[in-house]
Amino acid sequence: MWLEKRYHSLDYEMKSRYGQKLYKLALDGGFTCPNRDGTLDTRGCIFCSAGGSGDFAADRRLTITEQIEQAKMRLSGKQTGSLYIAYFQAYTGTYAPVEYLRSVYEEAIRNLDIAILSIATRPDCLPPDVLDLLEELNAVKPVWVELGLQTIHPQTAECIWRGYPLSVFDQAVAALTARGIEVIVHVILGLPGESADDMLATVRYIAQMPISGIKFQLLHVLKGTDLYTDYQKQLFHVLSLEEYTDILIRCIELLPPHIVIHRLTGDGPRSILEAPEWSLHKKYVLNSIHHSMKTRDTWQGKFDCTSFSK
Repeated sequence: MWLEKRYHSLDYEMKSRYGQKLYKLALDGGFTCPNRDGTLDTRGCIFCSAGGSGDFAADRRLTITEQIEQAKMRLSGKQTGSLYIAYFQAYTGTYAPVEYLRSVYEEAIRNLDIAILSIATRPDCLPPDVLDLLEELNAVKPVWVELGLQTIHPQTAECIWRGYPLSVFDQAVAALTARGIEVIVHVILGLPGESADDMLATVRYIAQMPISGIKFQLLHVLKGTDLYTDYQKQLFHVLSLEEYTDILIRCIELLPPHIVIHRLTGDGPRSILEAPEWSLHKKYVLNSIHHSMKTRDTWQGKFDCTSFSK
């Protein structure tokens, strides 16, 4: 049923636009990151694995076309539609010469099964020539840019080694939306030292921005990261499922109904996930969140689907 969720879900939005569910194909464009190549740092963000948040992406040794086919095969058992989102997930998806970016992006969108090009990147990696390319491609097929903000708070940004100020994020959102490109913002709930009020302040700030979507990510502690070292020293609190659910619902209540919620939580690779262990049971977690939305007396996020009928 399209309208079974009490928020503006990506599933609902895609069925409204395309008449079917669209699955994301996680691709690896062979990028690196200024937080890894020495431009800003070599360590990466404190929570980022060696895979650059692309642990579920296809094999970067393959061509983009081969990666798309490989990713489609992985979905063959649950796929219900015929269209896909090409998602450049690993590392920083705009951090390369524009000629190279054009080659990998165009290879993706030439595939007739690809309906949308989605690119995960940093706000400080969108120079004018890249913006020009994205605007050009957006005239061919819809382009989404997913910006890794995580938090608005300077102290937390420094703690996680994000490497850019909030003003850079603001400028990136303005530049992208001025060119008609949809912006999706990544937020991490449970970052070290942040209270529930801090997390709500981040979402409240994002809610007044001209963005089209948001991704909520539970903080995962992955082995081999600097966050893992801090976790072993018990330097921060890891949210329980109950705490995460409460904060998440309060965050969603702050969002205007047009903002599409692309993700409620997230996946940590089982082989390197240290905490929280409850996040491994994704189906149970999502069911628990949806149940809490239905039973919560103060729930203000009831989604009026009639406002978005196509």
